[in-house]
Amino acid sequence: MSQSVRNYIAKLAVFDLDGTLLDTIGDLGRACNHALSAFGYPSHAEDEYPRLVGNGVNRLIERALPEGEKSEANVLRLREVFVPYYNLHNKILTHPYDGIRETLQQLKHNGWLLAVASNKYQAATEDLIGHFFPDTFNVVLGERDGCPRKPDPRIVHDIVESVKRQKQEDEKVSIDEDSLAILYIGDSDVDMQTAKKAGIRSVACTWGFCTRETLMQYMPDYVIDCPQQLLQIANLIN
Repeated sequence: MSQSVRNYIAKLAVFDLDGTLLDTIGDLGRACNHALSAFGYPSHAEDEYPRLVGNGVNRLIERALPEGEKSEANVLRLREVFVPYYNLHNKILTHPYDGIRETLQQLKHNGWLLAVASNKYQAATEDLIGHFFPDTFNVVLGERDGCPRKPDPRIVHDIVESVKRQKQEDEKVSIDEDSLAILYIGDSDVDMQTAKKAGIRSVACTWGFCTRETLMQYMPDYVIDCPQQLLQIANLIN
C-alpha cells in the first residue's frame, strides 16, 4: 500500500478466531474425541489437537481419523455427531486470551473497525463471538456454503466489501482500496498465507496453536507475543 497513512479514512483489523481471540482447543478436542468414540475410533490427547486444527471441522475430523479411514463418507458421518455436540459444549473450556478484550476495546476507541475471519462454521463462529465479545465486531464471517476456506482470500474480500457498505450506509463515505488500512491478525500458517494472498499486512501472534518458528517461515509483517503489542502496531497507522 503506497498511499500515505494520513490519507486513510478507515482502518480495519481482521482477526482469526481459534488460537487468536479464543483458546478453543479443549472444547474442540472434546467434541472431536466424542465423534471419534461414537464410531469406535481411537481418541487423541488434548495436546495433539493444535496440529490438527486450522482448516475447518471437516479437515479436523479427517486429520483425527486413523490412516485408511479418512474417507469423505467417514468425515461427514463424524461431522453429524461433532457439530451438535460442539454447539452444546463449546464454552466449557473455551476462553479469551489474556488482554484480548481490553485490546479490542482500545482499538474500537481509537476508531478501528473490527472483523472476524474464521474457518469455523458460521453458526459456531457467530455463537462464540456473540457470547465472549458482544457488540464488538462489525463483521463476523466463518465457514459458509459456496465460500472457500482460508487460506483462500475470499473471506477477507467479503469482509472488506461489507465494511465498505456499512461505511457508505452509516456515514455516507465511499471507501476505495487505497483509503482502507487493513491488518490481518492470526496465529497459524493458514492465516499468514491468507493475508499474503489478500495482499494485506499480516500480524502473527505467538500465543496460539502454531510455533513462532512455523509463523516466521511465512515472513509476517509483524510478530507479537501479547495482544497489547497490537496497539503499538495500530498506532503506526493512525
